[in-house]
Amino acid sequence: MIKTLLIIEDEKLLGTELSLHYRQMGWDVVLATTLKETKELLVSKAIEPLLILSDMNLPDGNALDFMESMKKQVSSTEWLFLTGFGSVPDSVRALRLGAYDFLEKPCDLDRLDLVITSASRSASMRRRVIDQTKQGHRRYSPEAFMGHSLQAHTVRQLLTKLTQVPFSALIIGGETGTGKGLIARILHYGGSRASLPMIEVNCAALPRELLESELFGHEAGAFTGATGRHRGLLEQADGGTLFMDEIGEMPLDLQAKLLKVIEDHKVRRLGGEKEINVDVQIIAASNRDLESMAQAGTFRADLYHRLNVFRVNLPPLRDAIEDLDELVPLFIAEYNAKAGQHVKQIPDEVWQKLKAHDWRGNVRELRNVIERCVLFADDTVFPVQWLQIGNPTEKVTADNTHIHLPIDGSMALDDMDKFIIQTALERAGNNLTAAARALGTTRETLRYRVKKYQLNHIE
Repeated sequence: MIKTLLIIEDEKLLGTELSLHYRQMGWDVVLATTLKETKELLVSKAIEPLLILSDMNLPDGNALDFMESMKKQVSSTEWLFLTGFGSVPDSVRALRLGAYDFLEKPCDLDRLDLVITSASRSASMRRRVIDQTKQGHRRYSPEAFMGHSLQAHTVRQLLTKLTQVPFSALIIGGETGTGKGLIARILHYGGSRASLPMIEVNCAALPRELLESELFGHEAGAFTGATGRHRGLLEQADGGTLFMDEIGEMPLDLQAKLLKVIEDHKVRRLGGEKEINVDVQIIAASNRDLESMAQAGTFRADLYHRLNVFRVNLPPLRDAIEDLDELVPLFIAEYNAKAGQHVKQIPDEVWQKLKAHDWRGNVRELRNVIERCVLFADDTVFPVQWLQIGNPTEKVTADNTHIHLPIDGSMALDDMDKFIIQTALERAGNNLTAAARALGTTRETLRYRVKKYQLNHIE
């Protein structure tokens, strides 16, 4: 790839000499002698130089003032300054504005070559990051939420509006598998924080102590095993977005700490003495009804109301079954590409079974079914025999000593887990301790799953 170097120099001899030298080194060199000419190149002709090598004082103005006014137009460009009248205030201002270096004339050409090479690497890296961010933005536009149902259209309209406003917090609701993670990425990469970090944490996947340390960070010696300082996820997400999945599983005392961070915009590491300023956009998601939990006291009402600035409710697939017409061909094409398959024809029998299924695992379940069928297809026809969907409860049986579950893909793992726990509780008279003993697990582990599936129990 040819790299462009823009030289701004009103001394014609020096400008010509530098242009010739860097052309010989493989640069595409553009020479300008005034700031007006430079602005025309950057704005009207829209050139995108990797580097700008500029004299400080030009006939029509100061290059530092020009850099400050043009920073947004050339955000991925590194600036280098050459001047015959260097001063400490100018050099300090140049570096404060983000200039890569500030050199005094006459500058040794070998030294300038080293600085140019180093600045080129820095600019190339910055440009790669910006390009990746733009790709993420395109990939996660509101149109990434597929479907032509009224429900899908309503969600896309709301996402389009949300990506245009600087919201501080938001709740995504919906059943498991409806695409809450996708929505969080759309909101981040489509908004004003797209170029800044997006950090994700699953609150149900970590025990309380580890979740606290991961979120808020810790200092060395804060607890046994804390051998060094750790920046928490709230710090890591500073300026960007923290996506907190399954926030309904977060312990109440940690909810209070999180609320304080959101309100004060400050976080204190475990074992730390000072508070650290953070600016974080919080996106919380849960497959549970947080409003009902707040009313029941199992989720802090003050945190719920602070997070509920906006709310996005995702429809279950069974309520937008017409979206299958768009989703099924999309997933078939995806897995064709991954597996080198050529499935194209979808028999009517397949469509009938797909549209009659209740899709309790929603889009995630649909993806799994399509992946299995595409991988096992022998030709271009979608294989109906590998759908293996129906009512899984019809295949579930239990007697006094055994539980029989289907392993043909027709029953989701969570459904199996729920059925086993429900059966154990019923046999133990809904006694949590007795059921945990029968299942060979701890009360804490079983309590988490009982809360997750909203099953009745006695402590």
